[in-house]
Amino acid sequence: MGKVFVIELNKTYNENCLDTMKRIPTHTVDLTITSPPYDNLRDYNGYDFDFEEVVDELYRITNPGGVVVWVVGDATISGSKTGTSFKQALHFKEVGFDIYDVIIYEKSGTAPPHKNRYFNAFEYMFVFSKGKPKTTNLLKDKKNKYGGTQTFGDVTRREKDGTLTNKGRKTINEFGIRTNIWKYNNGKGFTTKDDIAYQHPAIFPEKLVQDHMLSWSNEGDIVYDCFMGSGTTAKVAIENNRDYIGSEISKEYYDIIQKRLESLKVWDKFGG
Repeated sequence: MGKVFVIELNKTYNENCLDTMKRIPTHTVDLTITSPPYDNLRDYNGYDFDFEEVVDELYRITNPGGVVVWVVGDATISGSKTGTSFKQALHFKEVGFDIYDVIIYEKSGTAPPHKNRYFNAFEYMFVFSKGKPKTTNLLKDKKNKYGGTQTFGDVTRREKDGTLTNKGRKTINEFGIRTNIWKYNNGKGFTTKDDIAYQHPAIFPEKLVQDHMLSWSNEGDIVYDCFMGSGTTAKVAIENNRDYIGSEISKEYYDIIQKRLESLKVWDKFGG
C-alpha cells in the first residue's frame, strides 16, 4: 500500500517547518537541501528554530538511502569561531545520520576581511545520509590535464583467481569527478537572474542547488527545503523534474517565493 499523503506536493507552506514535517509520512523525502538561520549572521525577520527537533523530524521523514544537504557557517564572536557548524554535524550523527561528505562552498564575493583575520570565503555543505545513499550521480566536470590521450602502458586488471588480464591502452577521459571544493559566483546577476529573489537577505546560488540535486537524487524524487527562503530549491526542483515540498515561516519571504515562481511561469510544467 502506498503512502497516504496529508500534504500536497509541489507547494510551499507558510508555517513553521515542524508543522509541515509532522504531516509528511515517515520515509518519504529523498533529498533535503537547506540552509538554516545560524549565529544571527542574517536578519530572518526575528524567527528562530528548534534545531534538535528539526533534525529528529528530518531523520523520520527521510527515506532510507536519502540525503540531507545542510549548508552552514560560523560567526566570530569575541575573537572565536562559534563552532555551530561542527556541533550541528555531530548532532546529525547522534540522531542516526552518517556524515557522508563535507563539501566546501567557496564564494566568489564576500565581505571585506577583518584586519587580524584571513578573508572568510566559504561555508560548509554537510552531506548527511540515512545509511548508504541510494543515489550518487557524481558530477564529472573537472578537466583532466591529459584528457583525450592514451595511457603510456597497457592497463591490466587483477581477476578473482589472481591472474592478470591485459586490457590494452586506455584513453583518458576529458573530464573527471570534481573535488569536494565547489566554487560559485555570488552577487546580483550571478546567484540568480530573478531580481525578486534579492529581496531575501541570503539566497542560494541556483547552480549550487542544482549540483546537489543532480548528485543525490533522480527525476521523480521528492525534495524538501525546511527553510525555503526565496524559493530557489522549489524552482530548481521544477526545472529538473523533481517533486518538492517547502516550508517558510516568514510571510514576507513566502510572498517572494510565490511571486518568483509565478513570474517565471514555471507552474506550467505541472499544468498549473
